[in-house]
Amino acid sequence: MRLRGLRRISGFAMLLAASLSANAAPPPEGRCPDVGGGAGAGERGDGGQPLLREGDVLRLEDLPSLAQLFPDEIWSFREAFFYEGMRMEIGHCHRRYPVADFYREASERFASRVKLDDGNLEGYVAGLPFPPEQIAPGDPDAALKWAWNFAHRYRGAGPKGRFRILDLGAGNAPSVFGLDPFGRSQTYEGEFFWISTGNRSDLVADGYSTPEAKDSQFVAGGRFFEPFNARHLAWRQIRPQKADRRWQEPDDTFVYVPEMRKPRRAATAWVDGLYMPRYTVTGESAGGPVPIGKGETNGVPQLDSIQPTAGLNIAATEHLRKGFVGLTVRPNAYTWRLLGEREVLAPLNAVGEGWPGEPDRNFGPSGLSLATDRWDLRYAVVIEGVAKRRTDEVAAVQLWIDWQTQQPLYFISKRDNGLLLDIGILAHRFSSDRGGYPDWPGGGRAHAFDPIAAVFYYVPGRGSGWRRESYDVRSLPTDPKELRKLTSTDTLTRQGR
Repeated sequence: MRLRGLRRISGFAMLLAASLSANAAPPPEGRCPDVGGGAGAGERGDGGQPLLREGDVLRLEDLPSLAQLFPDEIWSFREAFFYEGMRMEIGHCHRRYPVADFYREASERFASRVKLDDGNLEGYVAGLPFPPEQIAPGDPDAALKWAWNFAHRYRGAGPKGRFRILDLGAGNAPSVFGLDPFGRSQTYEGEFFWISTGNRSDLVADGYSTPEAKDSQFVAGGRFFEPFNARHLAWRQIRPQKADRRWQEPDDTFVYVPEMRKPRRAATAWVDGLYMPRYTVTGESAGGPVPIGKGETNGVPQLDSIQPTAGLNIAATEHLRKGFVGLTVRPNAYTWRLLGEREVLAPLNAVGEGWPGEPDRNFGPSGLSLATDRWDLRYAVVIEGVAKRRTDEVAAVQLWIDWQTQQPLYFISKRDNGLLLDIGILAHRFSSDRGGYPDWPGGGRAHAFDPIAAVFYYVPGRGSGWRRESYDVRSLPTDPKELRKLTSTDTLTRQGR
């Protein structure tokens, strides 16, 4: 049944593919599009009448003529993402952002060793797995290569900072941390981190991994500060490097539940992206003795034990696909197709502030608009992946990846029947454009894109969605002493307090 539903996606995908260009590289730097849709105008071009120029400020009434520069899904639900009174500044057209020397050198050194094996990544050490200029649109593995480039894109040492998540409930639509029958908005605050522990191109002398890596690809986690009844809930997620070679490989994920006073293995054994613990608004759980999941063997769940407090564990430690969606995926957990390449406007290098520095920033009537900010004109690769394992209603995802930096611009997910599930815009900020941003240890600029915000519109929820703000995040190496704490589940209890 699921395969029949997923085939309905293909009709839309074919239409989109037909509308996208088949170029294999972005237009020249500084070249803005003309009214005919070509990248031939602008201050440095010789084309026709310019469609837009660097430095333009767009209002809501200016957008209809630029509809082709947004994904169709964004334009279909533009009331959520754009609003009367918005001021969108046009940044650079196809700027070539610099990358750290050590990442570039690792890419050049190891790319020739990387191979694909039935969707898995083999021979990868560090850097970018596949040089973009060598990925031909006609290559049957093109989409898969772009997915692996996205997963292993340059992110500095990994983002670390505070977050605020606004859950915008609507009617009986699912909210971020539970079901709110009154459609009320809920706010959650805390801190999070994603630390690259393996395949680190800056750690040449250490074998391209941190001493704490223990064959892990990354360690992620965080804890809640607010609201009061979620305070001290903390978590760790450790993804093994062998997940690149076997998509079924589970993460080691542990959660410190304050009421239980010690860390517990998360109820959700397998996660595609970044883990986020579920926590209801009231802090209540269903209770009762239920089994705790402990991974899978050949697709069969293995049970750890049955405990009196297991109901509380399940309620708080189930994964919820919100908050950090779109920051990473398991490429080998999908069957990918390339839909095409095209110019698009996106907040790749935003300049506006938000929480915590500017807690009262206006995100429009919907609470989901990043329109009042700087948006760059970028060249995006559009790929769609059908999930090998259906989780959280997600049957397929569509990724809009920046060709030059491999950063996510838009993230769209679909259900079994091919209908939209949620539509997301991800905002970043280029660290080297920020005054006072520390240099990389040992010298040089970090050249990292910090993931400062995300807005997701939940299509079946009749106006619901969620917004993450993390405007103080930085992607610099963590102090070794703190890194030992963050990469250990033994310190999770102390981190939760």
